[in-house]
Amino acid sequence: MLARGLLPASTNAAYGGSGLSAVFLGLCAAGSLIPGLLHYGLPDGGAGVIAGIDLSTRRETIVGVFAWYGALQIPHGLAQLAVAVRYRNLVPLFLALVVLERGLVGLDAWFGRGAGGHHPPEHYTTVAHTALAVVFLILSLRPRRRSTHDHPASTAP
Repeated sequence: MLARGLLPASTNAAYGGSGLSAVFLGLCAAGSLIPGLLHYGLPDGGAGVIAGIDLSTRRETIVGVFAWYGALQIPHGLAQLAVAVRYRNLVPLFLALVVLERGLVGLDAWFGRGAGGHHPPEHYTTVAHTALAVVFLILSLRPRRRSTHDHPASTAP
């Protein structure tokens, strides 16, 4: 009963793009949920043990920002998962959001305020993630080729 109220009927039948794009968005969901849970749940938010950030000064602020970011990643990942599984007609929109988010993170990490001598693992994966998201966005916008199974030939009487 609760699921029916929270989740309207599936819109997957209205999606005409590549099924691989929906699968990629599902992987993006995992890529949001897992770090989100780590940032929110680890005692240091992953700032020290994963990112290698020196926490000897301003520890509370750094850990607080990591927890805040994790709190944003968790619902974002759940929304991505819902779209990938149940509301595929929104896949292009969500992939465009992935491109925007990862693109902005990458720009800042390599050329902006986050650019510096130290690059945590996410800085490297963000570049590849952005490029893949662009590819799958394009695939999600291209109509699928119809197979003979989509429109079976009528049989003669």
